[in-house]
Amino acid sequence: MTQVIQVDPDQPDAQAIAQAAAIIHKGGLVAFPTETVYGLGADAMSEQAVRRIFAAKGRPADNPLIVHISNRAMLDLVAADVSDQAEALIDRYWPGPLTLVLKRKPEVAASVSAGLPTVAVRMPNNPIALALIRAAATPIAAPSANRSGRPSPTSAAHVLADLAGRIEMILDGGATNIGIESTVLDMTGRVPVILRPGWITEEQIAAVVGAVERAASLQELQRSPGTRYRHYSPRARVVLVEQATLDLLERMCNEYLKSETVGFIGHTPPAIDDEKFRALILRNEPADYAARLYAALREMDEGGASVIVIEGIADAGEGAAVMDRLRRAASETIRD
Repeated sequence: MTQVIQVDPDQPDAQAIAQAAAIIHKGGLVAFPTETVYGLGADAMSEQAVRRIFAAKGRPADNPLIVHISNRAMLDLVAADVSDQAEALIDRYWPGPLTLVLKRKPEVAASVSAGLPTVAVRMPNNPIALALIRAAATPIAAPSANRSGRPSPTSAAHVLADLAGRIEMILDGGATNIGIESTVLDMTGRVPVILRPGWITEEQIAAVVGAVERAASLQELQRSPGTRYRHYSPRARVVLVEQATLDLLERMCNEYLKSETVGFIGHTPPAIDDEKFRALILRNEPADYAARLYAALREMDEGGASVIVIEGIADAGEGAAVMDRLRRAASETIRD
């Protein structure tokens, strides 16, 4: 039985937080909101507890987790050799949606890092998350609180749909603010490397540390959660159209409607009147796509769509993170 407790996102109830912290101390699992998506938390220093995360999600054991902390001192429990560049990014962007990959300390549960000598760490910008970590008095390992491969959860209802009966508690703090996962930045080399784009952009990072690179090899990507497998996918087949015209979208949807139930997600809605067609209209801006995308994918599944056509947005700034998630969710991508 999974207990769901509603918590004021601005002033978390101390009793609810204490209950959740007690579960963490006992090696249990608690889902909680962050500013990005809901996380599934366990004591990052307990191997047995961390393995429960992988079991509950059905997550491959070679996919590392992000460790969440509540203050700078807690970073020293899990990471070593924190560079001046990393400290500068911490000063600028923590708490916030930036994960730093650093040298791992041996006290961290080995499964957190999937056998790697590194650890991914961030400080979430959410009062409930920070209150839970402080009350638990331990770093909390927390990937997204969904079944592996499914769209990430941006509400407690999404968590419950995927993990009911598999975890002890969900702290319901309402919808998340940003809606897509954090930027992951490898700080273990001479030049910082973006392993996963997120809401903290390449330009924002470069403004603090100078030169920044993007991961170009599988070996580099292995250090980051959420980069090695297909992610964020609904049950329906997803067709991403990176650069679309209204005419193209209408022709595609009408063709699929000959044999499929079609969902459309985008900012240029086809003018189609068919009971097998449903459209969810987003604004042509990264913030609206990020906040609503995962919920929209789940809604299309629940509505019975067998194919979902998604219209892309500009692959720049925050849009790069949105397009990264869309490409990972897509069964097929049309670039022209």
